[in-house]
Amino acid sequence: MKGGVGFPTKWFLGGLALLVAAVLLGVSAGAASVSAADIARHVLSLLPFGTESTLTEREEALLLELRLPRVVMGLLVGALLATAGGAYQGVFRNPLADPFLLGAAAGAGLGATVVMVFGGEWFDAPRTMVPVAAFVGALVGVFSAYLLGSTAGGGGTASLLLAGVAVSSFLSAAQTLVQQMGIDQLQQIYSWLLGSLGRGGWQDVQLVLPYAVVGLVSLLACGHLLDMLALGDDKAVSLGLNPTLVRVAVIFAASLATAAAVSVSGLIGFVGIVVPHIVRRLVGSNYRMILPVTVIMGGAFMVLVDIAARTLVAPAELPIGVVTAFLGAPFFVLVLRATRHRAT
Repeated sequence: MKGGVGFPTKWFLGGLALLVAAVLLGVSAGAASVSAADIARHVLSLLPFGTESTLTEREEALLLELRLPRVVMGLLVGALLATAGGAYQGVFRNPLADPFLLGAAAGAGLGATVVMVFGGEWFDAPRTMVPVAAFVGALVGVFSAYLLGSTAGGGGTASLLLAGVAVSSFLSAAQTLVQQMGIDQLQQIYSWLLGSLGRGGWQDVQLVLPYAVVGLVSLLACGHLLDMLALGDDKAVSLGLNPTLVRVAVIFAASLATAAAVSVSGLIGFVGIVVPHIVRRLVGSNYRMILPVTVIMGGAFMVLVDIAARTLVAPAELPIGVVTAFLGAPFFVLVLRATRHRAT
């Protein structure tokens, strides 16, 4: 199966099984425990001729209004960040490309912060403009890193990463400056920057869902184009492909996915490196196989990480970005060492 041309059915089904398990664990785990069996009976009670629910009104409210929207948000954010990371790696042909290393997340953070601070003066409904501003910021960040890495450093792996670090640092500094202009929103901004899935409930899910659908569908449709790009520009042109146009389209879609995730969850790093690399190890290097499995695995990964964030130090809650950093930083070092060994 690995490296073949057929669809990786076993890994896709395995990912779905992991996803279902993560969802059940996500809605049942917490200070007030609700068993998976009771949840299953409640779901069946919603169907015609289903069994009677055993949940109390309080448990039902806890499940439907707090935990379920949080789990759904985790599925969306994880799928978006992981798939965007995989797409960036394909379009730049760089195994270390990631929304956070390329400046996309920092740009999205800056755009969202600007709207949080000044949006009330500019828009009638500033909250709905956060994803749009994050998208514009993400595009500015990733294109700036790509242009800087290509013109100043020759476009290699090291130059692209250094350019991304430089652009991210600049955009983060600009974001700090904007924060200081909005003292009244400072606590909200800092809470958002640390990453969380439990703030807005179904309202945030409704806000981000259209952007998530467009971003993920666009990226999945580009899988075969990324496979053609992997052959090299000359070969891609001979097959009738316009490499520049494809890169722009994929970058737009990946930046939209990143912005959608960042606008509702804050800055959650390393998902776009960890999940695509694990999937690539499982299914091979064909992006028509990598991206669909990454969508599922990314969602499951984020739900499981969120469970850890809200249970490890219960009754307190860790920022989810802290948990992903603890997991992702060592993983990034391993990927970096493997990349250097292959280069030598």
